[in-house]
Amino acid sequence: MQLTLWTYEGPPHIGAMRIAASMTDLHYVLHSPQGDTYADLLFTMIGRSRKRPPVTYTTFQARDLGGDTAQLFQDSVNNAYQRFQPKAMIVGASCTAELIQDDPGGLARALTLPIPVIPLELPSYQKKENWGASETFYHIVRGLVAVDKSISAQQYQENRTASKQEGQKPTCNILGPTALGFRNRDDVQEIQGLLESMGIEVRVVAPLNASVSDLSKITKADFNVSLYPEISQLTCTWLNKTFGQPFTKIIPIGTKATRAFIEEVAQLANLNPESTLANQEERAHWYAKSVDSTYLTDKRVFIFGDASHVIAAAKVAAEEIGFKVVGLGTYSREFAREVREAAKLYDVEALITDDYLEVEQKVSELAPDLVLGTQMERHIAKRLGIPCAVISAPVHVQDFPARYSPQMGFEGANVLFDTWIHPLMMGLEEHLIMMFRDDFEFSAKAAPSHLGHAAPPESSQPKTSQISVASPSPIKINAGEAISSSIDSLWAADAEKELGKIPFFVRGKARRNTEKFAVEHGISHITIETLYDAKAHYGR
Repeated sequence: MQLTLWTYEGPPHIGAMRIAASMTDLHYVLHSPQGDTYADLLFTMIGRSRKRPPVTYTTFQARDLGGDTAQLFQDSVNNAYQRFQPKAMIVGASCTAELIQDDPGGLARALTLPIPVIPLELPSYQKKENWGASETFYHIVRGLVAVDKSISAQQYQENRTASKQEGQKPTCNILGPTALGFRNRDDVQEIQGLLESMGIEVRVVAPLNASVSDLSKITKADFNVSLYPEISQLTCTWLNKTFGQPFTKIIPIGTKATRAFIEEVAQLANLNPESTLANQEERAHWYAKSVDSTYLTDKRVFIFGDASHVIAAAKVAAEEIGFKVVGLGTYSREFAREVREAAKLYDVEALITDDYLEVEQKVSELAPDLVLGTQMERHIAKRLGIPCAVISAPVHVQDFPARYSPQMGFEGANVLFDTWIHPLMMGLEEHLIMMFRDDFEFSAKAAPSHLGHAAPPESSQPKTSQISVASPSPIKINAGEAISSSIDSLWAADAEKELGKIPFFVRGKARRNTEKFAVEHGISHITIETLYDAKAHYGR
């Protein structure tokens, strides 16, 4: 076990809570001590939910451990049913309650409630949040869907085809979106609109905003759209194996992937995709080819997050915008193989870890022009002075925007382009700043423009700066050599002055690169020549 200050995923019962909070008439009874009720804040404060999640905690205390905690759990289940009247219930234990081994599933079944009660066995010390959400969704679907074992998957498929009326639209389900998912609300709206424009009826969206009744009818659709494989792949695989329901494999993030998704869906629905493809306005695709955007070509980008978003983001970055992927990784160990295969396309080694310090070290070593990641990568990039955009959960409150902001579909491609380009400096903007770099407003000594034209008094003494590399401790740079935070060498006054002519938005990176270059080449005194040698070295 590792003690950490921050984690990409919570324990599996948080994943179960995400499923329960997504649905409209499902309730979760969680056997847990008082401290485990913190999870409510994830939904109300970060996810901006209008109501607390449908979870009842047993909240046993230390003094209860000497008594009958099993009875406490059963009382909590009964009270929850009487108070909330759910159509189905899931029961389980938190990581702490798992240690007392009360068997919530058996205790709940003994109550013989008049609704389905689905037990969850989520190993809190071996698995994590997304796995818990996937398992929970899978067990809920299995618990609510009636299966006739005398009928094969092929027969189920034939029966659906035979029961279709002439002229009836093809049907599908959208599976995978959940509470706390990254832009899931808007992705569903975008993809549902896209499917309906193709003439496909969306029967069920689950688990987000789905009812127990919806899930019981999930097998009636012709196929499933697996929107977030981390959550939906297990369930989609079972539905395919048991009921002959095929499911999509392409994640529609980016212009090219969305076009491929339309073609895949059209094949499953036996439709012609040409009219749908011809009617789409692909602004992001054209913008990426515009004159100013060509300045973005070969910008070095590091990508980290959940597997689906990382793989998709790498393709968009490399194939649609022109970035160079210099690193990618994921905390989703269940999808490590897929991420490693994706990494081979860019000649990089995938970083598979849930330790944010390892991610920070890799970002520091690579010194990319842009970081695409989670909320933690946003913090890492800020500390290192690198532009960043968030592409994946876990996220903070600002990544649950009030506006419509999908990541998927053609509009999602537009959002990606705008979001990723915004932190970078465009060519025309850089040209203007360079042109007016000696103007008082662009001077390094200028006060903020909203405070007027007052500038702080200049020192009569030339400034010198001790070489230091701003990086977390310990960070290894250049073949494993640890860079000390203090080196007995200084910038020459003329070199410092020349550095001040570099536009402010890249000046920090120029300083770091020059200092790194000096250390690697054993240079103890940085001159103008060193500054330009470093520029030539890193500009290759």
